[in-house]
Amino acid sequence: MSDDKLEKAQVLLAETQSVCPECLQRIPARRVLRGDRVFLQKTCPQHGVYEVCIWQGKPDYQQWTNYQPPASPTVFATEVKDGCPFDCGLCPEHRQQTCCVLLEVTNKCNLQCPVCFAEASSDKRVEPDLAVIEDWYRMLMNSGGPYNIQLSGGEPTLRDDLPEIITLGKKMGFEFFQVNTNGIRLATDKEFFARLKAAGLNCVFLQFDGMYDSVYEKLRGKALLNSKKKVIEACGDQDIGVVLVPTLVPGVNDGQIGEILNFAIENMPIVRGVHFQPISYFGRYPKEPCDSDRITIPQVLREIEKQTDGRMKAIDFRPPGGEHAYCSFHGDFVLLADGKLKPLLPEAGSSCCQTKPTLETAKRSRQFVARQWSSAKQVSINSGQQPTKVAAGNLDSLDEFLSRVNKYKLAVSGMVFQDAWTLDLERLQQCYIHVVSPDNRLIPFCAYNLTNRSGRALYRRT
Repeated sequence: MSDDKLEKAQVLLAETQSVCPECLQRIPARRVLRGDRVFLQKTCPQHGVYEVCIWQGKPDYQQWTNYQPPASPTVFATEVKDGCPFDCGLCPEHRQQTCCVLLEVTNKCNLQCPVCFAEASSDKRVEPDLAVIEDWYRMLMNSGGPYNIQLSGGEPTLRDDLPEIITLGKKMGFEFFQVNTNGIRLATDKEFFARLKAAGLNCVFLQFDGMYDSVYEKLRGKALLNSKKKVIEACGDQDIGVVLVPTLVPGVNDGQIGEILNFAIENMPIVRGVHFQPISYFGRYPKEPCDSDRITIPQVLREIEKQTDGRMKAIDFRPPGGEHAYCSFHGDFVLLADGKLKPLLPEAGSSCCQTKPTLETAKRSRQFVARQWSSAKQVSINSGQQPTKVAAGNLDSLDEFLSRVNKYKLAVSGMVFQDAWTLDLERLQQCYIHVVSPDNRLIPFCAYNLTNRSGRALYRRT
């Protein structure tokens, strides 16, 4: 068979459902294998045919999977009326419990990024007051909480009462708080940062797109690298864990994956993890995407191996144990005293990427994130640390091993959010990252942020 015919030959892998990028109506879809790439294909009767590459190359798509037994939400807040994705709340069609919950505490931002899923910096400032947020907390506790809380926006640090929001949540029983931030205020406002620490902030989820200001000028509109470094230093001063969060954009910063990881290693134990987010096209983005504007999970894993000169290998990473297998990847690494980096292979049930998930995977994932992303000083080595295998070598004693892992373990992960072109309802129904909507419902992240080609949202109020 010629190369041309081989490229055109395709194998049907599965039938599923998606939405039309133009009208957002639910339409049939299918996953097909063509060569070493997997495509999501769908046809809207009104707006035509769409095809997007969702997987490219090794690791093999069909081997990157794990069985996920259904784990219904604790509370069904909405009924199935129009079907997924139109009945979120959560509804009885959802197949996973909640792990992390985003609270959008403001829609304002001190940047105007060309790429923004929240399309922040709108003219009208919208901020729920403490009474509304208290109602959100109460709803979450009545829905199976406490959950890990991510304070988001917009830019949440623009709220002077952000420490009071954390204090309120802690009093109501929520144990883990992270703030999703560009870091601009935290880099300079020591008094505000100290208030956040006193309130009980556990982790800074820091927008960190690259090692050169040219990247920030392209993606964020201004030079920010020095500001990012100051935030990390401040996190060390305040004993707060930090996770670097690069938005990966092909041709902009996908060549800096290795440099970002090396920077994270150099700044351990302040830096607790790196969480890559390949760009998805909802909210605000420069233009309608094509396949060359995307980067898939296997491409990221291969780049990690290539750009770290094999210190981290693709085989060191696993699919998740909570959300759908094709949503994310995860690997843990310990920095040894001699400077070598060793992958940690999780025992069943010990991390957020179990190979044999149970009905408690969301709970276990919450515990793993809270333990790993908090600063090393906040986590005792005896705080439920599960046995862990270290590949290609062991430390001299169990105590030394646990102490080293506690302080110098780096969690490297990535999550590919779905947009109107890539949305697969099978994946959506297994989402365990949820957003509290203004009307007090829990909405899966990708459904909440979903927008059509012209920017019309399904759930988000813009």
